[in-house]
Amino acid sequence: MRYMQVTNKTGTITLMGILIVGLMMTGCEKKAPAQKPGPVEVSVVMVQPQRVMLTTELPGRTSPYLIAEVRPQVGGIIQKRLFTEGAIVKAGEVLYQIDPSTYQASFDSARAALARSEANVVPARLKAERYKELIAIKAVSQQEYDEIVAASKQAEADVTANKASAETARINLAYTRVVAPITGRIGRSSVTTGALVTANQSTALATIQQLDPIYVDVTQSSTDLLRMEQAMASGQLKKAGANQTKVKLLLEDGTTYPSAGTLKFSEVTVDQTTGSVTLRTVFPNPKNILLPGMFVRAVVSEGVKEKAILIPQQAVSRDPKGNPLAYVVGAESKVEQRMLILDRAIGNQWLVTSGLAAGDRVIAEGMQKVRPGTDVKEVPFTEEQKLGTGTEPVKTNTTTTKK
Repeated sequence: MRYMQVTNKTGTITLMGILIVGLMMTGCEKKAPAQKPGPVEVSVVMVQPQRVMLTTELPGRTSPYLIAEVRPQVGGIIQKRLFTEGAIVKAGEVLYQIDPSTYQASFDSARAALARSEANVVPARLKAERYKELIAIKAVSQQEYDEIVAASKQAEADVTANKASAETARINLAYTRVVAPITGRIGRSSVTTGALVTANQSTALATIQQLDPIYVDVTQSSTDLLRMEQAMASGQLKKAGANQTKVKLLLEDGTTYPSAGTLKFSEVTVDQTTGSVTLRTVFPNPKNILLPGMFVRAVVSEGVKEKAILIPQQAVSRDPKGNPLAYVVGAESKVEQRMLILDRAIGNQWLVTSGLAAGDRVIAEGMQKVRPGTDVKEVPFTEEQKLGTGTEPVKTNTTTTKK
């Protein structure tokens, strides 16, 4: 037992000695220098000013090109309804037939009175001519002659009055046939056969709307309108010629309306409640795709910016206050930070108003790995990276514009 205790003690002392010698040898060795990290690889895009057509999307609603509320101009009982609800009716087409019996009788009476007055004119005129010859030879008194002449003129006046009465009766008889004032699509009827209607009643019998063409009224804030006018005046924007009046339309489901519209006019007064003005556009609507009251978005051309700076949206980040910034590869391949002023998004790019210049190399991929002053290695920003499509190439239709 004593021998085993001595042996364990000796082994422990030997192990401790070995550890002490190893630690001393480790401390004597020189530390290897840390390796300096190489430059960070980033994808960059070269800023190249280009000619860009600026457009803006404005909300709006459709409204009929023409609208007419059909009301009776004489009273009576509806005998017939002569149209199909929801159908296209032509201007002048008969829609309702009001009982014409009383108006026909009035017209016949007025014509008879006219015929009677016309018959009385002939003898009165002949009598006046005879008395004219007699007054010349003093065969009748002047008073008698004056009375005969007055009676002749009275007969002629009766004819004129009865003509007017007959025409009024004829018009009222024609009004028993309620016709369409315009061509368009007619809605539902508010009355049925046998209903009593009155002249100029407040309730319309039906409503007709012309939908081809159709109006699209969009609203634009007065601030945006003022900004656009100032940009035009300063030369930052230029008019796009005849194409500036063309307007595209996006439907409620996001699809593009197949036909382009035309900008007609803008309101001259700002709405005090919304601070906006109304722009009225006209669109062809042969297939009646657009219906009154639909919510749409109109894409209106503002003008052309000759030297626009566009960079990918992914190249823009934000500081803690939300201000946009970008990283640029500067002198000696070191990263520089630029604060930006952005105008709007155009597709998958930002339109930059201030902060970048032609020839700047903006980092679009790898921003998370760099800080201002970091050494970087530049590689081109590929088209696949711009589109975010991975490794598969994508065919796109692009339009090349000159600076």
